[in-house]
Amino acid sequence: MSLIEQHLRFKQANSRGGSRLPVIIVAAAYNAASNKLGVRVLPLASHNAADKQTGALGDVEIMLINEDKIITSFEMKMKRVTIDDIDGALHKVIASPHSIDNYIFITTEPVEIAVQEYARSLYDSTDGIEFVVLDCIDFLRHFLHLFHRLRAQFLNAYQELLLAAPERAVTQPIKEAFLAMRQAAESSE
Repeated sequence: MSLIEQHLRFKQANSRGGSRLPVIIVAAAYNAASNKLGVRVLPLASHNAADKQTGALGDVEIMLINEDKIITSFEMKMKRVTIDDIDGALHKVIASPHSIDNYIFITTEPVEIAVQEYARSLYDSTDGIEFVVLDCIDFLRHFLHLFHRLRAQFLNAYQELLLAAPERAVTQPIKEAFLAMRQAAESSE
């Protein structure tokens, strides 16, 4: 956790070229636990393409291993999530041929209670689609608490996705900073 928090702080201090980090965090978490959860992460769509162009419901899409059905869609925001953001997602879900179970916003900013309550209120009107707004670090902290034996696999998956990200999504200095931070953390153990 400390390593990822440190990496996000580095990105915030060097604002250019790291908006893809929350996407990589969530995808890496699910990649690390995919066999335990019985799910797979669909390949990440282009960083700068709109969801309408890619056909994706969100930034990270999760499917059950033995089914061809998206069950969870994640949308990452490096800003506050608003009710307008949720309404936009609701319209995407309604227009989509996919029938999902969960639409989860992950944000790097504080989550307002009114926004959480609005998201929660959509469950009944959407016939059981759960809309949720979560803080990125809290999401990862909870995920790694549940799957504490997969922490090394998570870091490996994060590093792999980070290094594979195109330069326009994650700049070289942000990639190098993570490698240096990880090396320092592992050499101090």
